[in-house]
Amino acid sequence: MSPEDFKPLISQAHSLIRSYVRKTPTITLASGTFGVESPLTLKLELMQHAGSFKSRGAFNRILNSPIPTTGVIAASGGNHGAAVAYAAQQLKHKAEIFVPTISSSTKVDRIKSYGATVVVGGADYFEALANSDIRVKETGSLVIHAFNQWEVIAGQGTVGLEFEQQAPELDTILVSVGGGGLIAGISAWYQGRCKVVSVEPEQAPTLHDSLAAGERRTVKVGGVAADALGAREVGEMMFPIAQQYVSECVLVSEDAIVQAQKLLWHELRVVAEPAAVVPIAALISGRYVPQKGENVGVLICGGNVDLAKIA
Repeated sequence: MSPEDFKPLISQAHSLIRSYVRKTPTITLASGTFGVESPLTLKLELMQHAGSFKSRGAFNRILNSPIPTTGVIAASGGNHGAAVAYAAQQLKHKAEIFVPTISSSTKVDRIKSYGATVVVGGADYFEALANSDIRVKETGSLVIHAFNQWEVIAGQGTVGLEFEQQAPELDTILVSVGGGGLIAGISAWYQGRCKVVSVEPEQAPTLHDSLAAGERRTVKVGGVAADALGAREVGEMMFPIAQQYVSECVLVSEDAIVQAQKLLWHELRVVAEPAAVVPIAALISGRYVPQKGENVGVLICGGNVDLAKIA
């Protein structure tokens, strides 16, 4: 499937899932906010069902697929699992979610709250994925991959469709990247009409290193955002889209991520998880410096966080 093929799929996904997901709000901040001399428009996708954008892809995958009696299965660092569990609950299917030991108790508890069976094991997402693959062979359940299925990428791309409707004046959008499904969907929607910038932690430079090499690379991952941005490699389906439509890759430090998380809370009373604030970290640390007059969009993609760590 070529990158151009995804745009009509995103429109179809939007029509299919719109009654199941929220059209999340945006907030426009004046030039000078956070010390950034450009207007910023934040899309608050952390207000989505199950606490992140992942619900979009989960619903689109389930609604496009025949579901066996054994239900659906997914591996996740936490947010995708919560989204799959929520979507399965709403559509009255069973769900089994495999998470690694690094997943936060906040995210695991949220998955369980939607009635899913949770299996904890493996040091990271890819080890949890390997465990889920074994289980799929036993059950025949429908696999909902976190980022490497066209239905998931198209579902995530509805964020871009909405953002363009809400803020058509944007020149640039900064997006957090783990496995790459979100930025693939957004950049496939815009197809160069808006500059799309990838932002990753220095300790998880998955897309950054792959684009630099011209091929998908496996990297070591860690850090404060590893449960959400801890993919060792980006998805096979997203990579050609990123090569064509992602304009720039930026890396941010652990300190900048923590600072950005606290800044959003203290200045806006927005509680976002570390993975969701890496675009803000890029702005406040000077890793991405907008041009004069550049209208910058920032996706705040998730809010499943331990509140005790915010103050």
